[in-house]
Amino acid sequence: MTTSTTTEANETTVLLDLQGLVVSVRRRRRLWASLALFGLLVGAAVAVLLPPSPSAATKVLVAHAEDQPNDTGTLIRTDVEVLGTTRIANAALKELGSTEKPEDFLRDYRGTGLTNNVLQIDVKAGSDAQAVARARALADAFIADHVRRMRDTAQAEAKALTDQRDRMRTELEEVNRTIGDRSPDSDPKASASLESLFARRAELNSRIADFDQRAEEARMGTPRLVAGTQIVDAPRAVRHSLPKALATNGAIGLVLGLVLGLALAAVGTVVADRPVLRRDIATHLGASVIAELPRRSGRRWQRRRTRAARERLTTALARTARDAAEPVSLLELGCARGTAVIALDLADRLAQDGPVVIVDGQPGLQLASRRQKPGEPTVVSGERAANVPDGMRRIGVGSVAPGTAWTDLRHLGTHTVLVVRAGHGSAAWLHTVARQLADQRIPVLGVVLVDPDPKDRTDGTLWDGLHTALRGRGERTARQNGAGRRRTERAERPAPMWAARVPDNDQEAR
Repeated sequence: MTTSTTTEANETTVLLDLQGLVVSVRRRRRLWASLALFGLLVGAAVAVLLPPSPSAATKVLVAHAEDQPNDTGTLIRTDVEVLGTTRIANAALKELGSTEKPEDFLRDYRGTGLTNNVLQIDVKAGSDAQAVARARALADAFIADHVRRMRDTAQAEAKALTDQRDRMRTELEEVNRTIGDRSPDSDPKASASLESLFARRAELNSRIADFDQRAEEARMGTPRLVAGTQIVDAPRAVRHSLPKALATNGAIGLVLGLVLGLALAAVGTVVADRPVLRRDIATHLGASVIAELPRRSGRRWQRRRTRAARERLTTALARTARDAAEPVSLLELGCARGTAVIALDLADRLAQDGPVVIVDGQPGLQLASRRQKPGEPTVVSGERAANVPDGMRRIGVGSVAPGTAWTDLRHLGTHTVLVVRAGHGSAAWLHTVARQLADQRIPVLGVVLVDPDPKDRTDGTLWDGLHTALRGRGERTARQNGAGRRRTERAERPAPMWAARVPDNDQEAR
């Protein structure tokens, strides 16, 4: 028992079908695989043709007076920026005896803070020896500049402390002089004033001693900082491994090419809007998918599977053609040669019941222009279709590609089976095909899907397709009345002619 239900509820419009997008991108694997391979080759070529310049590296231990355990790296970042100044570059060039401009030399080296106190210097040059010499000159120039700055800071701090000490000593001398000028008496007020002078003298003596100690510490801290700032890793040439460069650049090129290819494939899929899933193709054409024909392959087991699928397809189409009281046509979209082969197989099968003639309405007359072999069915062009005797069974072969003469399709057959290649026609064109066939009163018995996606698990059967797949048979609907509603004369509908479902694989056939 078959139930046909028409749902008039508003369907949710999907803005982006992820399943269809993934399938379409996978079908375009030649594009993104080619771009990935191209990126791999370009990366390898860059590693071979553009080898890195000779370079050298050295590490410098930098001591700071403000070093703290919780330092966030501010001091070493300051050292990196100081290394990238023209003063350091000019000092290094003077040590090397080079006439190169400091601005140009700055492009050939860079500093990196490895820890809070370790600075790495990388230098490029024309040769390994020159790179090592430049790295040593830069390290020496940086250390000399850093030591000079530390000494200047310590001397300035010591001088400030000494000047403050001298001012307090002058004040102390005035206090001592004032104390010495006082005469001893028993006046309470004079005694209190004298006690305050003694307290001030004691405070000044304490502060003078403190400033002396701090100035001495400032002078004593500079040698510690000078000794702590030194080269801990002697300049050495950096060896570049060609296999490692090939692997690294090739991997980077492979990833970039793959990402670019996937992006282009995804964008092309969204822009082209060409359905690939059997569910979408059946929905746009308004007819169920009755059979599938996989792509030809050079592998032996796949060729055997393709022959079995073609045999099942021929059997199903022959059964459909025998049950149809009127001529049946095969209309292709994106698979003209495959449709011609299907038509020849179908004609050979129907020739067992009587004479069969193939009416070739394809552009270019692929069947009519070929040399006919002995025992093959008769093939005539569309212009000679009127000369075919009435007693012979006719099989029309045509096309619904852009540029089709729609009014000529009915002369090929009043019923049709669409042979569509997955991913060939856009959704808009599939709608155009369905609308034009309905206008020509040509019912679509089913769709044969060529080159389907092997991992497609969607359902290509339209359970409410009675009013869509066979909408062109006769006048099924009444004109709109005054209220604007459409009435359907279900009682006058003839029973539709359904084609047998073809199994998708050998297991289903068994």
